[in-house]
Amino acid sequence: MDMMKTLAELVGAFGPSGCEKEISQVIEGIASPYVDEISRDAMGNLICHKKGAGPRVMFSAHMDSIGLAATHIDDKGFVHVGAIGGVTPKEVLYTPVRFQNGVRGLVCAPEDAEVAKLKVDGLLVDIGAQSGKEAEELVQVGDAAVYDAAPRAAAGRVISPYLDNRASCLVLLMAMERLEGAPANNDLYFVFSVQEEVGCRGARTAAWAIDPDYGVAVDVTGADDEPGSKHTASSLCGRGAAVKVMDRSVICTPALVDRLLLLAGEKGIPAQRDVLQMGGTDAGPIQATRAGVYTGGISIPCRYTHTPTEMVDLGDVRACAELAAAFAACGLDKP
Repeated sequence: MDMMKTLAELVGAFGPSGCEKEISQVIEGIASPYVDEISRDAMGNLICHKKGAGPRVMFSAHMDSIGLAATHIDDKGFVHVGAIGGVTPKEVLYTPVRFQNGVRGLVCAPEDAEVAKLKVDGLLVDIGAQSGKEAEELVQVGDAAVYDAAPRAAAGRVISPYLDNRASCLVLLMAMERLEGAPANNDLYFVFSVQEEVGCRGARTAAWAIDPDYGVAVDVTGADDEPGSKHTASSLCGRGAAVKVMDRSVICTPALVDRLLLLAGEKGIPAQRDVLQMGGTDAGPIQATRAGVYTGGISIPCRYTHTPTEMVDLGDVRACAELAAAFAACGLDKP
């Protein structure tokens, strides 16, 4: 699998929270040769099942992204917007965006706005319209917009919008490719979940339906090597797969943390421990489903998360895929 080509395809697919149909179809097309069956639930989660006789193992990588939603169109033709997920106003100013129907625009704000005090509901999208009437023919209230940029390689790393979490979707697809033809030691469910950015909603329903014995959330994690880091994260870009110990949503099952780190050592996969003092992942709702699930996480260290220019190391992406495949293939006991 060509990592950059596949990542560009994933990033280019429209899919903010609640509007994941396009990205779901793209992932289905890539995943279908590697699994036995693919289904969707009422929420829109894409569930790829590779049948096996062992315990049920659920991997979850959310496919939705943050974005902006049109809330009002003024007489001058500017589209006022609100946030879908964690959007920081000063970080998205003057970013190109596109709506699902192909209309393109630019995030802006009134001339007199104080950037430091700017709130999301103070953002506008300039779509080039010269009047409210013209704008309303192009965009409707409720329409969602996403950042409009392609991935760019940079010294073994990649800069792109929506590496959170399309890079992790790539990880699961690469892991599935590695498992092709391998013995099916476990009953594997690869879930590409919806609405994570607005409350980890999709993983909750998927985990309830699958009732897994083991759960592994695959996501990005904060990088401690950003300029001016406040050390709220422990992982570093270029140091390999980040095995989650805890974040605000979960304290991972210690035995599963140990198993992932042991596998990494046995397979020669670069790995590090991930402690994040902010945010959360699908691991939280998976762990707390039904009577509880043995839960862990495999994360990609990511700089500048939730900006239009996130950065990850391609070696870390590869390490996460190798670790996910190793865990999927290892012999697990029924809890």
